[in-house]
Amino acid sequence: MKPELLAPAGDLERAKTAIRFGADAVYLGGKRFSLRSRASNFELSDIKETVLFAASYGAKIYVTVNMIPHDEDLEGLEEYLLELEKIGVSAVIVASVHVALLSKRIAPKMEVHLSTQQSVFNSQALEFYRQLGVDRVVLAREVNLDAIHSISSQSKVDLEVFIHGGMCVNVSGRCTLSNQWTLRDANRGGCAQSCRWKYALYKNDILISDPEIPFSMSSKDLIAVREIPQLIEAKIASLKIEGRMKSAYYIAIVVDAYRKLIDAIEHGEDAEKAISQAEERLHKAENRATASGFFHHIPNAKDHIYQPDGALIPQDFVAVIHQINDNGEAAILIRNKLEVGSTLEIISPKHPERSFVLTSLHNGENDIEVAKTPMEVLWTTFDFPVYEGDILRKKGSGL
Repeated sequence: MKPELLAPAGDLERAKTAIRFGADAVYLGGKRFSLRSRASNFELSDIKETVLFAASYGAKIYVTVNMIPHDEDLEGLEEYLLELEKIGVSAVIVASVHVALLSKRIAPKMEVHLSTQQSVFNSQALEFYRQLGVDRVVLAREVNLDAIHSISSQSKVDLEVFIHGGMCVNVSGRCTLSNQWTLRDANRGGCAQSCRWKYALYKNDILISDPEIPFSMSSKDLIAVREIPQLIEAKIASLKIEGRMKSAYYIAIVVDAYRKLIDAIEHGEDAEKAISQAEERLHKAENRATASGFFHHIPNAKDHIYQPDGALIPQDFVAVIHQINDNGEAAILIRNKLEVGSTLEIISPKHPERSFVLTSLHNGENDIEVAKTPMEVLWTTFDFPVYEGDILRKKGSGL
């Protein structure tokens, strides 16, 4: 069974990017009932447009309705679920048993996927939720590979496993630091990511941390490239990338890397070569240190970030193909500084990476030598086929 590759999206642009680069499904959140509601740009009209776009690629859209609701949070929930079903959403991802049962009762055309927020660690819990009508369970991120194999062999419900992205410093979804220090409830969409803040440590009113180097306590991000063959062998239905707040560039590179890796394994290609290539691609999109999470052992000090690590947002991403004219000219949307004469490479889901020299830029009236304004649209030509959504980055920043 070939697993689904499931990607995140924080807005319409990122959803389309994920789908173009090979995601089988995309999960997103609306303005309400979602754990990332503060960051989401998806109104119902945007969700509808995303569903239609996904359908043209044979992909699915899942919507997170995964907050743990209090009574005051339930107003409008039924109408929201009915509207999601009406516009063609394939599944809702829920953390509340009430929301799961309600959705199955009033919107039966949508599948119900149980969020990792419920911390499912064993096959008996899976059977319990299956009997309630849940169609898929997202396993707790703290389950190791051996347990995943064992649980999967006994499961009568589809399983989903996180393979890439941010990890919770606590048991997933059960941290209360944000609630305590900011009054923002992590289980109701307000996590302030307090574990990533910088702290001074005191013991008995005496400073015990280095005053020049603040203390942090976040987990390294998850990377599961080397575990993909075992997860496929375990018949995991869906391999999930975390990152609804990540950039379109990040989404494109990560989805592309895992898409090519999964396909290479399914086609019987050299697995070690495919894994190494995926690792190289992914390391170029990182802005935090990575580790293998709980797959092999309980994370230790090497798997956490206790001091600032100097990670920066990559500036290699310079533009995206915005539009193709009938005469072969391409409009590119500038994202970082770009100069004529630069050696670039193009990343595309439709062809392998290739290098080229940027020979011209113009704005329709004047030639441009250096583009410095993010989101400016400029024009250029290519001597090979390019496609809307293809990414341009500086040569040397990837394979």
